[in-house]
Amino acid sequence: MKNIRNFCIIAHIDHGKSTLADRLLEITGTIPKRKMQDQVLDSMELERERGITIKMTPVRMVYHPREILNPKSLILNGESQGLKIKDKGLSNSECFILNLIDTPGHIDFSYEVSRAMKAVEGAILLVDATQGVQAQTISVLGMAREAGLTIIPAVNKIDAPLARIPETKKQIAELCGLPESAVLLVSGKTGEGVPELLQAVIDRVPAPHGVSDGEAAGEFRGLVFDFKYSNHAGVIVFLRSFDGTTKGGDKLRFAASEQAFMALEVGIFSPEETPVASLSAGEIGYITTGIKEPGIASVGDTILSAKGRERPLPGYDRPKPVVWASIYPESQDDFIELRRAIDRLRLSDSSFTYEEESGGLLGRGFRCGFLGMLHLEIITERLRREFNLSLVVTTPSITYEVVTRRGKREVVYSAARFPDYGEIAEVYEPWVEARIITPSEYLPKLIPMLFDHEAFVKVTENFGERNLLVVEMPLRELMRGFFDDVKGLSSGFASLSYNILELRKADVVKLELLVAEEAVPAFSRIVSRKRVAQDAESAVEKLHGILPRQLFATKIQGFALGRIISSRTVRPMAKDVTGYLYGGDRTRKMKLWQQQKEGKKRLKAEGKGRVRIPHEVFVNMVQG
Repeated sequence: MKNIRNFCIIAHIDHGKSTLADRLLEITGTIPKRKMQDQVLDSMELERERGITIKMTPVRMVYHPREILNPKSLILNGESQGLKIKDKGLSNSECFILNLIDTPGHIDFSYEVSRAMKAVEGAILLVDATQGVQAQTISVLGMAREAGLTIIPAVNKIDAPLARIPETKKQIAELCGLPESAVLLVSGKTGEGVPELLQAVIDRVPAPHGVSDGEAAGEFRGLVFDFKYSNHAGVIVFLRSFDGTTKGGDKLRFAASEQAFMALEVGIFSPEETPVASLSAGEIGYITTGIKEPGIASVGDTILSAKGRERPLPGYDRPKPVVWASIYPESQDDFIELRRAIDRLRLSDSSFTYEEESGGLLGRGFRCGFLGMLHLEIITERLRREFNLSLVVTTPSITYEVVTRRGKREVVYSAARFPDYGEIAEVYEPWVEARIITPSEYLPKLIPMLFDHEAFVKVTENFGERNLLVVEMPLRELMRGFFDDVKGLSSGFASLSYNILELRKADVVKLELLVAEEAVPAFSRIVSRKRVAQDAESAVEKLHGILPRQLFATKIQGFALGRIISSRTVRPMAKDVTGYLYGGDRTRKMKLWQQQKEGKKRLKAEGKGRVRIPHEVFVNMVQG
């Protein structure tokens, strides 16, 4: 057990984590060369399509340290060069079990990263030699330090023509507070420096906690860091074992739900699920529970022996949703199928929340909370692809805390439930602290943009030729295309990360769209008071352009601050009731026109002339 090393790879998005993981799997012989492919651990279709990691993936490698005679290049132009190695005749005690967890890099999936960190003792902090230290690099480093992990800094992509190796090495050394000699140089593409990185993991990362002389005292305890659902086997929990040993057929229980079950199978990830005889302290693996009921297994729970008296392990903080959006099926006949799909998806992604709601014209659906805009996009895309559902997703919003004039304080998750203008005394909204790292030449463009998004700069620091800006701004403004603006004005060279702060007083109003003088809840939104006229005008113009003409004139109005802000009228469909007439007195035509006009008035007065908004109009409006 002293030869086990548990570690993860952390980095900013697109810094080469998955490519480095591929080389680790190849060097250790975990995957045969004939089965090697790019992004081996990114098994999800969306991950391979977008080139990003969405789900953390554990894998177990068995490594015999060897002397490499030709370490210059492992792979050239995609072809293996055939390592020349010399086996020193190592004893079994010098065979190391390396449990790696590959983690996502995008900030929306930071909850995945935090869960992975609780299951390991060390982390490889990877930095792209062509991009240097970026905003998310600082964020994940802070998370690793809070988790008490041993940090191994490494500069990746040293083979790239634009690599700035000395500068990047100095940056990461200063960031980690280590000498430059402690920073390793690797290439996930060619494999250069990867054997030395493996040796650093063995030398620097401590053996698992709670393990002494190869044996663990006490009964079995394991921390659930992830799980998935199988139609045949039920819930399969991914766990890190901290104490004791368990095997197939053992009776276990969940500490939180107090649900007992029998372990149908225990195994490891290599990288596919592989059954083993037992799981011991310090190891990372899975247990097949056979449970098919939702709500019993949960991330952060502890699995104990059925009659064990051991204390549960410290779990995880529950993630707090940042963005809210409602999801409805295009056809209400698919509502039950949507409920089943969301329940199933929740088992593989515990970081989003949901509750049932009714959206009036849109029917029944679910109000869902997400960790960011990319998280929202990924979840909805998975629902469409994996469950073959057609969905309507409303405009994303955030949580507001409203104090009414009667002194009542309430939390509002959607614009449709926002109190009317005259009933509100105060509104509070969440703020964020954002870190922007950008080349110095783009600062003159970025500063005015920050003002436009109601942000103010707290701290500025220099990183060589680049600047770090620490700004505070409303979360509402961060969602209003802030990330795209930062990337656009910096030509893609700036990076962004953020964390949520406390609630602060907000100057926002509710903007409603009235169609034929009737409010449509699905079109409501919360906007800044200073932008209400501009937003109302653009929303009315957009709806005016896509709403089909009715039998009568239809007014579209933007309503806010207790008054109409903007207005457009959709002309009615006009049947030519005088087309069959020719010549004669004009008064006959005027009589027919008057009869047509009065008929339309009567139709509207009797309630038979209500505006029917087609489904595709809702889709175009709420999805931007």
